[in-house]
Amino acid sequence: MLQTMTRAMVDAVFPPRCLACPTPTETAGRLCAACWRETHFIAGTTCRRCGAPLHGDAGAEDVCERCLRHPPAWDRGAAALLYGGSGRRMVLALKHGDRLDIVGPLAAWMAAAGRPLLAEADVIAPVPLHWIRLLRRRYNQSAELARGIGRIAGKPVVPDLLVRRRATTPQEGGREARAANQAGAIALAPRRSVAGRRILLIDDVLTTGATLSTCTEALRGAGAAGVDVLVLARVAFDESLGL
Repeated sequence: MLQTMTRAMVDAVFPPRCLACPTPTETAGRLCAACWRETHFIAGTTCRRCGAPLHGDAGAEDVCERCLRHPPAWDRGAAALLYGGSGRRMVLALKHGDRLDIVGPLAAWMAAAGRPLLAEADVIAPVPLHWIRLLRRRYNQSAELARGIGRIAGKPVVPDLLVRRRATTPQEGGREARAANQAGAIALAPRRSVAGRRILLIDDVLTTGATLSTCTEALRGAGAAGVDVLVLARVAFDESLGL
């Protein structure tokens, strides 16, 4: 009762708006009709390694052509949305627009998409930001998503499990350029242990997977039993970028 009254008071002062645009909505945590039509949720059979949608007679254990050609460092992957339309706007709003109010719904979508991965995870950890970027941005969007997912799944979250040892330039170019940019940039934090544990890595967007691969290599080098990844959105494949 008290929670309902508090929610009503907050909505009266700060009317709820769409997760992806300024349009008012009847209740918080919703998309307006226009943004809903532009949000491409990933459903059906997906690549077990990267979460890309698969078509035809694909099965639950199938792997997409790109993961066959360029196997990712991690074991399994899942994504909630395709990075485009409203999905892209939500990612950017969370990353650069201080829209921490949308973390709860986005984390719920991710938890649903990654249910099998969460069931086997011992620890949830976000992709880290370099401290300079964290000061500038004031929060790590991947850590906020990780906390939200942890609350939903009842799993432990370690926001500082990994650290960035050096700042990297903004990700540009294809697979090889992005991998070179991330090489050696991420390590297990001092006094942390992952030996024998299965880690679920959380990030906002999956492109070539260079950052997540660097994180995975650091965790495997420290003795992790397995590493899976769960992202809010993944880009559509683009041969021109080598994705």
